[in-house]
Amino acid sequence: MDLQATPKEPGIRLGTPQGRWVLLATVLGTGIAFLDSTVVNVALPTIGEDLGTGITGLQWIVNAYTLTLSGLLLLGGSLGDRGGRRRWFVIGVVWFALASLLCAVAMTAPMLIAARALQGVGAALLTPGSLAIIEAVYRQEDRAPAVGAWSGLGGVSVAIGPFLGGWLVDAVSWRLIFLINLPLAAVVVWASLRHVPETRDETASGKLDWAGATLAAVGLAGVIYALTDGPSRGWTDPVVLVTGLGGAAALAGFAVWEERIQHPMLPMDLFRSRQFSAANAVTFVVYAALGGALFLLPIQLQRVLGWSALASGTALVPITILMLLLSARAGRLAQRIGPRLPMTLGPIVAGTGLLLLGRLGDGAYLTGVLPAMIVFGLGLSLTVAPLTATVLAAASASRAGIASAVNNDVARVAGLVAVAALPVAAGISGQGALDPGTFADGFASAMTIAGLLCAGGGVLAFFTIQNPAPAAAEPAPAGAAQEQGEPEPCYHCGVSGPPPPARVPERAG
Repeated sequence: MDLQATPKEPGIRLGTPQGRWVLLATVLGTGIAFLDSTVVNVALPTIGEDLGTGITGLQWIVNAYTLTLSGLLLLGGSLGDRGGRRRWFVIGVVWFALASLLCAVAMTAPMLIAARALQGVGAALLTPGSLAIIEAVYRQEDRAPAVGAWSGLGGVSVAIGPFLGGWLVDAVSWRLIFLINLPLAAVVVWASLRHVPETRDETASGKLDWAGATLAAVGLAGVIYALTDGPSRGWTDPVVLVTGLGGAAALAGFAVWEERIQHPMLPMDLFRSRQFSAANAVTFVVYAALGGALFLLPIQLQRVLGWSALASGTALVPITILMLLLSARAGRLAQRIGPRLPMTLGPIVAGTGLLLLGRLGDGAYLTGVLPAMIVFGLGLSLTVAPLTATVLAAASASRAGIASAVNNDVARVAGLVAVAALPVAAGISGQGALDPGTFADGFASAMTIAGLLCAGGGVLAFFTIQNPAPAAAEPAPAGAAQEQGEPEPCYHCGVSGPPPPARVPERAG
C-alpha cells in the first residue's frame, strides 16, 4: 500500500494487522503526552526538593507545559489538516521526545521549566493528529469501534499513570518519568512511518492563522506570569504590571482578530450559541477547580502528611476507576433526561468531595482520603460525559471538531489559570509556602475555594443549560446510539484519559 497517498474508501479494516498498528500508534502517541501530565503532578514535591525550588517554581513546571499546549493546540490541528496528519503527528512525537530528554537532564528549575514549555509545543503538534488519523484512514463502519478502542485503551493506560509515576519516583528518580517517553516515542514513530497512511484535508483553504496563535500564546503567557510571580515580586512591580496588562490586551486583540479575519483559528460565531457559551462557561469553572486541586493535592499528601510518591499517586486511582465505570452510564442518562440535571448535580457532588479533601485530619486513607475521592469521582463521572455531549450538540455536525477543540482548550486554560491563582488566593505563596504547617493551612483554604467554585459550576449549569426540546429527540440511525452511549473519557482532568485530539475543520486556518 502506498503510504504517501491519501487512502481511498473503503479504507483500512480495524481487525487487520495494519489497522491494529494504526490504533497502537495513535493510542501511544497521545498517551505519552497525557501520561506526562499525571506523573509530573505526583513527582512535584520530589522535584521541588531536588532542584531547590519553591511553590512558584512548581507552578511554572506545570503551567509552562499547559501554556504552550493551550496556545498552539488549534494551530497544530490546522497544520495537520494542511501539511499531512501523519507528518505533523510524527514531528510532534519526535519533538516531545527530545523535549522529554531535556526535562530528564535539567539541573535547575529554570532549565526544567523551559524544557516543559518545549514539551507543550510537541504535544500541541501531535495531539490533534491522533483521532483525525483514525477518522481519516479507517473504513466508515470501523471508525466508531476504533474510537471506542482508542478511548478504552487510553483510559486504561492513564489509569496506571499516577501509580507508575509514584513508583518511578520512589524506586529510581523523578528523571525517569521523562526518560520513559523516549522508547515509547520510538515505537510510535516506527509504527506511524511504516503502517499509517498519510492523509490531509485537500479542501482546506486560507492561510494559517499565525497572528492569532501568537496573540493567544503571548496573552496567556503575560496573564499567567503576572498571576504566578505577582505575590513574590509585588503586584505593583513594573514587570508584573506590564506583563499582566500586556497579556490582557493581547487576549482582547486575539478576540478582535479572530472576529475579523476570513479564516480564523477560533471561529467566534460558535459563541453565538447560548448553549455552547454556557457549556464552556461551566467547563471553565469546573476545570479551574479541578486543575487547582489536583496541583496542590500531591504536595499536601507528601510534604504535609508524609506519604510516599507512590502512595499519593495511588490515591487518585479511585477517581479513574469510577469514571471508567460510570461515565458511559451518565452519558446515557443525560440522553434520556437531558444534560441540565446531571450537569447541575455533578459539579455540586464533586465540589463536596473537594471540601472533604480540605479536612483530611491525620490523613488516614480509609477514613479521610478515600471517602473524599469517591465523592469527588462520583461527581466528576456525572459531569464529564453530559458536558462533552452538550458542547458537541450545540454546534453543527460539520463543526464538531472545532467545537471539541475549543472546549478542550477552555478546560486547559481554566487549569492554567487555577494553578497560577488558587495558591495565591489561599495564601500559599512566598518563600515559606512549602513549609508543612503553612501549606496545610493554605491547603484547607484552597480546597474550600475549589469546592465552592466547583459547586458554583453546578449552579451556573442550572441557570444556563437548556434541555433539548422533546421534538428534537429523533430516532438515531443505526450505530449512532452505540456511539452516543460511549461518551469520551475525561480528557481535561488528568485522571482518566489522554488529551483529546482537536481536529480543526476546513475553514479554521
